[in-house]
Amino acid sequence: MLSPVKSILVCDDDASFRRRLARALRDRDCSVYEAETAHGAVGVLSEYTPEAVVIDLRMPGESGLWFIRQAQEQGFSGKIVVLTGFGSISTALDAIRLGAYNYLTKPASVDQILEAFLPQSSTERKPIPMPSLAEVEAEYVQRVVAECDGNVSQSAKILGVHRRSLQRKLKR
Repeated sequence: MLSPVKSILVCDDDASFRRRLARALRDRDCSVYEAETAHGAVGVLSEYTPEAVVIDLRMPGESGLWFIRQAQEQGFSGKIVVLTGFGSISTALDAIRLGAYNYLTKPASVDQILEAFLPQSSTERKPIPMPSLAEVEAEYVQRVVAECDGNVSQSAKILGVHRRSLQRKLKR
């Protein structure tokens, strides 16, 4: 799929995801700017003028919702798509009310992200595929391990599982 936008800002605290997404977007002839935090993304907006933004909802420090407010205050008129691994109806509504163009749950493919920037009437919208329980669980486990700086013992305590069980789960 060709990109519906020519320049895009990708903001996600997960460096490997951000780099993979940026590379895939560049392969589709997009100019890509990257930021690791919402504050960094605001800085990019003040220096450059991308047509669109893909931002993670939950990051250390300020959230994607905070970024949307800041972008509006700066007069950003591009489209913002919010990505999250922890989707809920209330955060989706908050994001849209604040000015986000669309809201997607992770995992989302590059094509799904690009389609989120396309105008669609409510009758044309494709149903958003729900992630499987295994995908949601894996995402949550990875998030807890990341927040514990890779400490499996501490992560296992937080998750309420035995350390060896968590190690087996992480090897999959």
